Amino acid sequence: MRIAKTAAVLTTALAVGVPSLAQQPLKSIGKGEGQVDIVAWAGYIERGATNKDFDWVTEFEKKTSCKVTVKTAGTSDEMVALMNEGGFDLVTASGDASMRLIAGKRVQPINVALIPSYATIDPRLQKAPWHFVNGTHYGVPYQWGWNVLMYNTKVFGDKKPDSWATVFEEQTLPDGKSNKGRIQAFDGPIYIADAALYLMKKKPELGIKDPYELNETQYKAALDLLRGQRKLVGKYWHDAFVQIDDFTNEGVVASSSWQFQANILGSKKQPVATVVPVEGATGWADTTMMHSEAKHPNCAYMWLEHSLNTKLQGDLSAWFGSVPVVLAACKGNKLLGDGGCERQGLGSFEKISFWRTPTTKCASQKDQCVPYHKWASDYIAVLGGR
Repeated sequence: MRIAKTAAVLTTALAVGVPSLAQQPLKSIGKGEGQVDIVAWAGYIERGATNKDFDWVTEFEKKTSCKVTVKTAGTSDEMVALMNEGGFDLVTASGDASMRLIAGKRVQPINVALIPSYATIDPRLQKAPWHFVNGTHYGVPYQWGWNVLMYNTKVFGDKKPDSWATVFEEQTLPDGKSNKGRIQAFDGPIYIADAALYLMKKKPELGIKDPYELNETQYKAALDLLRGQRKLVGKYWHDAFVQIDDFTNEGVVASSSWQFQANILGSKKQPVATVVPVEGATGWADTTMMHSEAKHPNCAYMWLEHSLNTKLQGDLSAWFGSVPVVLAACKGNKLLGDGGCERQGLGSFEKISFWRTPTTKCASQKDQCVPYHKWASDYIAVLGGR
């Protein structure tokens, strides 16, 4: 559990707004500086160390002479904190981090004219609101996906779970044992939205229309649900590889997860499967953004273009269990297979509640929503059993 780490990022939970004076984007790409430093989700920047079939760094380094270094972050709050500290060129930011980075002027505008492959991006993402603000691009879409319910197939047998109640409510599982102590939950404050999404169907009388737009009454209901869940959770997760070990060796049988963990567990012949429950799912749409004080902007722009090549997009999708932002990658990739994108959510884009930073200004609740800094501080209390 990372209560101390979460507390440390409270000071970085910036109010979301619009930058008053946008920094001017680069006009041309010069000679590479020899390296590029990236903050990324686990599994996003691979050089074949985990599996030799998945390597999109080695070729880039040979072609550009820009050495890639990666700092892995486990939550969006960690990414915001690392970008606030500085020393990085790029970050693969989800929607609950990207707007904070823009508002805090930690990322710079991107000149998409210097990225020829930008035109190949799914049109739904080219000007998505989590990276395109007031006519200005602040990043390059990378991958997207949903937060699935991963479960142990030996425990559930032919009665696969169909509701998030599996991890929110105490119950007897198909193997005859309680779920208490055998489930996990994500330890980032954005997980409050998962509780809210469940309550949209469970308690429609609350009037929740958007899991990121919660008035005080709705927010209290979500926190109450999470406090109840706290008594069931054996351990909170944020590190994908630790969760893989927990499902393998620690008796965890159900949790919110990413398809990435399920893919790796499946490759190790572990009895796991994933499902999107009847209540739907939250999800993430990640954007590669450049630090406002990037020391290696030329190499960074070279990486931004490289990140959109069709093979990388397809390979990453196969590896992470995500959906490529370049739709051409969905066909002809031997690792992904022609059915991979559909299997991983391609046709459900409109049904996913993508992560974004909660603010007081919110259309569905007449600008009376609980802001993110409250989510962050209150979730620490939940993790601590308060």
